Amino acid sequence: MLEIGSQRFQVKRCLKDESDLSLGKPSNVIYCILFDMNTLPTGEYLTEETSPDGTYTLKAYVSVTSLSSDAVRGELVFNKHNGKTKNIYWNYRESTANIEWLDNKTVVINCYTLEVPNERFDFRNQ
Repeated sequence: MLEIGSQRFQVKRCLKDESDLSLGKPSNVIYCILFDMNTLPTGEYLTEETSPDGTYTLKAYVSVTSLSSDAVRGELVFNKHNGKTKNIYWNYRESTANIEWLDNKTVVINCYTLEVPNERFDFRNQ
């Protein structure tokens, strides 16, 4: 866990080993913080919706920072796999989340349609 201001980042999930945290490899830490969806800030819980068949739950969190605009993170929970989670949504300048399941594998979050579990939306890649 790396803390910068009030934000917490899960950089160990992105790095290969503990040596990447050393001063000798700061570019790896920067990459993890800026570009890897596994290292997004935790945020404050907003809402959640479960797929019609109960296989997935999409939980939404808002990351509130003092330096930039709010952002919404969508975390997919694999209900039948011991609650394993995966970030599938990250959008800037949002502070609310509207989640709607169209079917067992198609979810709409704030007007973006995703096929789970493989599709993702990350504003940094647009």
